[in-house]
Amino acid sequence: MYTSFFGLNEKPFSITPNPRYLYMSERHTEALAHLIYGIKDSGGFIQLTGEVGTGKTTLIRGLLQRLPDNADIALILNPQLSATEFLGAILEELGVDVPKQSDSRKALTAALNHYLLENYSKGRRTILIVDEAQNFAVDVLEQIRLLTNLETAKHKLLQITLIGQPELRTMLARTDLRQLAQRITARYHLEPLSQAETEEYVRHRLRVAGATRNIFSGAACRELYRLSGGIPRIVNVLADRALLGAFTHEAVEVTPALVRKAASEVYGADSDSAGRWRIAARVAAVAGLAGLLIGAAVFTALRFVEQRTPDAAVADGNADGAAQVMPAAGVEDLEGLLLANAQFTDTRSAFATLFNVWGVELRPTATPACDQAKDYQLACFLNRGSIAQVRRLDRPAILTLNDVAGTPHQIVLRSLDDTVAEVSLGDELHTVRVTELSRLWLGEYLVLWRPQLGAVKAFVPGMEDPDVGWLRQNLAAIQGRPIDPMSSNVYDEELEARVRDYQIEHRIDVDGMAGQQTQIVMNSDLDIGAPRLARAH
Repeated sequence: MYTSFFGLNEKPFSITPNPRYLYMSERHTEALAHLIYGIKDSGGFIQLTGEVGTGKTTLIRGLLQRLPDNADIALILNPQLSATEFLGAILEELGVDVPKQSDSRKALTAALNHYLLENYSKGRRTILIVDEAQNFAVDVLEQIRLLTNLETAKHKLLQITLIGQPELRTMLARTDLRQLAQRITARYHLEPLSQAETEEYVRHRLRVAGATRNIFSGAACRELYRLSGGIPRIVNVLADRALLGAFTHEAVEVTPALVRKAASEVYGADSDSAGRWRIAARVAAVAGLAGLLIGAAVFTALRFVEQRTPDAAVADGNADGAAQVMPAAGVEDLEGLLLANAQFTDTRSAFATLFNVWGVELRPTATPACDQAKDYQLACFLNRGSIAQVRRLDRPAILTLNDVAGTPHQIVLRSLDDTVAEVSLGDELHTVRVTELSRLWLGEYLVLWRPQLGAVKAFVPGMEDPDVGWLRQNLAAIQGRPIDPMSSNVYDEELEARVRDYQIEHRIDVDGMAGQQTQIVMNSDLDIGAPRLARAH
């Protein structure tokens, strides 16, 4: 109905999963990294939780696409199973013949153990992913725990990932399930999108659907965030209804009033009470996390400050019709540059430029650039985010831009100021407006960095690893005070608290985990001599 009115090829906010609309926020990327790391290097359980509609299914899809070639997967989606049926479902998923005694747990377990040992002898890994785990009966969860007893003298034969809603954390806190909880080696709670990410999410889906302009005003996007709490599924429902409302009123732009009207129709109440209901639901979801409410309040305050940086203020002003900041002399038209220099905006050319910034050479071979980077002790960090996030990483970055025809271009961001940026196209450096850069940018960026441990490794609370000592020593040096006990290789509560302090101070995601983003910022503080994102002149 409204698609032709807005010049769209299709409805951008359908709640049906579509890989073309995949949007990986910083939290989704970090969660996926933890899942992949846990599966590759962990011997116990991995736990992923998140509110309904925050994108857990999206992460499962992304995880399945990134698993190693030698992995066999059993994905259990039906929580209405008995313990015996659960074992049978695992065998069916793995293509194992179910024994005649299909009602015998002992026979089913023996068949699974035989398969796992045979798979292990072939150098293959077996992975069990259990979705909606909060709905499984206690005896099924206990059966899951017993599956970790299937092991050799040195290795677990089955890697298990539990995915569920926040209630899963409450369930695993039960005394009768403490043995299962103690075997969880990696935990990640997927938070909703931030206000900035919600706006990027809306813009992204509109562009994929064929939009050539901002249909939602900046204020409308902020209202979407307020009323949805940043939960993508709710954003989709409200945005779709708001577009329909704009169409019926023949309005070419969605305003906050239209979003509130859509919310009242969706929630069956006035928009303000709907928003309070959504916020209350989010608070209830995290109420069981002792000590984190103050941290969440600080994080929210920092997010608000971040969203009112000059870049954000300019972007909001443009979206809402306020006066634009006049560009400095010598500023060029970015879209014109892309069209005139298309031969330099392919991925390979962008990587060659970025490698050159680091003083290394991209070889003309079929080997992927990120694999070549490892030869120089470098690593690629690919993510989606905002200009403010790229600024905080303080590294030259490859940005993916789309011109008016939807053609993608890769350019290298070399320097950044409040209103102008310098980008490399081939060997030439050009000055462009930050506002135009943001308009053409879909949020995807890639930076190179040099892991001080020689390889990319994520640190999560509860893990024990000799390299935790590196994190403890260097964070203590940066903050100017010890993190006792300094000799410990355990990621304990004290270290987690100090990591959170560091993340708050540097305005990066406050999750208490030292992933790539946190380590890149630490490398800057340690001044290891990496190329930095200069201030534009």
